[in-house]
Amino acid sequence: MKTDLKTAFVIGSLLSLLAGSVLAQPDFGFMPDGGKLTLLRLSEASAVDLKEMVHFTATEEEWTARIATADSTLSADAVATLASYLALNMPIEGGTALDTAQLAAALPPDGKELAIENCQFCHSFFTGYLAHDRDTEGWRSIFKAPFHKELPMTEKERETFARYSAINMPIPYEKVPEDLRF
Repeated sequence: MKTDLKTAFVIGSLLSLLAGSVLAQPDFGFMPDGGKLTLLRLSEASAVDLKEMVHFTATEEEWTARIATADSTLSADAVATLASYLALNMPIEGGTALDTAQLAAALPPDGKELAIENCQFCHSFFTGYLAHDRDTEGWRSIFKAPFHKELPMTEKERETFARYSAINMPIPYEKVPEDLRF
């Protein structure tokens, strides 16, 4: 009986620690939305038809024109971010049999998600990512470094990350929460 209580206590303590670390995750709302979130918001607002969008193949320029007419309130950077995401990641294979909720869940990660998932664990998120001003080729080049070659990202994810970052970085110092600076 004592062993069961000890085990339960240890498991409970570990779960508590894990829950605390998950709850302590910083809020990344200060970063511009990635293509996936923008697409889902446009779909929820009925500005675009998600089922149609995920089956459509277009160039970045064609997506830009289509998005700009769907929602004229989006900033130029938001349009560019979404257009690059769609050009790289659409169509979704096997999407014809999926309902809207399944399609939303099947969308590949966008540049913001990839940055949050991969950049902040090895170096300062601010000095190592948020403060960098690079073009798309400059962001692609980071994957030539031995430590970045090991990141578990596909070529498509690396390109999605590079294009998002070229459009949306750097983020001004004052817009980054203090706990994420340096």
